[in-house]
Amino acid sequence: MGTKISRRQFNLMLGAAPLIGMGKAFAADKPGGRVVVGTWGGDYEKFLRNYIATPFLDPQGVTTVFDTGNDAPRKIKLMAERRLPRGTMDIAALTGSGAFEMWKNDAVAEIDPSRIKRFSEIQEFLKTPYSLPHIYTGRVILYNPDVVTTAPTSYADLWNPAYAGKVGVIDIQYQTTIESAALINGGSMNNYEPGKEKLLELKKMGVRIYPTNEAMAQALGSGECAMCIMWLARARQWQKSGVPVKVAYPKEGVVIYTSEFCIPKNARNPDAAYAFLNASMEPQSQLEFAQNMGYPPPTTPSGLPKELADRVEIAEDQIKNVKMQDNEYLLKNDAQLQDWWNKVFKV
Repeated sequence: MGTKISRRQFNLMLGAAPLIGMGKAFAADKPGGRVVVGTWGGDYEKFLRNYIATPFLDPQGVTTVFDTGNDAPRKIKLMAERRLPRGTMDIAALTGSGAFEMWKNDAVAEIDPSRIKRFSEIQEFLKTPYSLPHIYTGRVILYNPDVVTTAPTSYADLWNPAYAGKVGVIDIQYQTTIESAALINGGSMNNYEPGKEKLLELKKMGVRIYPTNEAMAQALGSGECAMCIMWLARARQWQKSGVPVKVAYPKEGVVIYTSEFCIPKNARNPDAAYAFLNASMEPQSQLEFAQNMGYPPPTTPSGLPKELADRVEIAEDQIKNVKMQDNEYLLKNDAQLQDWWNKVFKV
């Protein structure tokens, strides 16, 4: 999906002078035109269309176009286009760390809170100056109760010799796996290094590495895998589809994942972009995402029906124990963490 550029071209673009930011005054009452949303594909794109674009933007005369792909090429595209007078995206959906990275590289604009109708309702720990949080969840421990009869209470329980050879990790979640291991081995949210030594212990115990979330779900359901680290929202999706897993909160704290919306500095239609942001905050839209994806809205109170809130929200006694990833640390260290995972842990 992204524009293909050579390494030389990309490096030149990284060094280019940033664009002048967007002006502050826009006529937000009648956005019109079209809004191009860079986002992930699959169900997420479908839900963005069904629960944001169709019910809330179409009636305003805003045509929504989705530019789908993975996070990495979307970031490359933002960087490659940032010196252009106008880019190809009006909204960029990114992970929390990805949004921070683009902000640090001057590719996305600061959000004007006065243009977000429900901005004051966003939970404080989710607010940033450069993005609007869309959905979030927390990292927990999942286990198959047929194999693990005593609920785990700590990431350290994955190292229990009783479950040697039945603990799973997911290849694409190298970052969060190293972080979790660090938290039980003297590390911290800005020092993952102790996690490497701990994971090598798990490797010797016969850890199973699965390529995707879907593969992990199958392994947990069959009992091949007894326990893993996973996002709460994913657990609720799996439970809804019949996978026999239970959730345990680690005493080390619940680390937060967010999916966020950013406006590129050179967006063609910032008015339509703000219309999209406001539509994403509509209570009905947030309800649909909670019901269908298992992610609670970023607002408080959430406004969800109690039964749904109990299922998708982080437990009330755990909210005070949430942790946010150190995006500055990850920006500096992600490449070497992934390199260690691929060249040392996986081999």
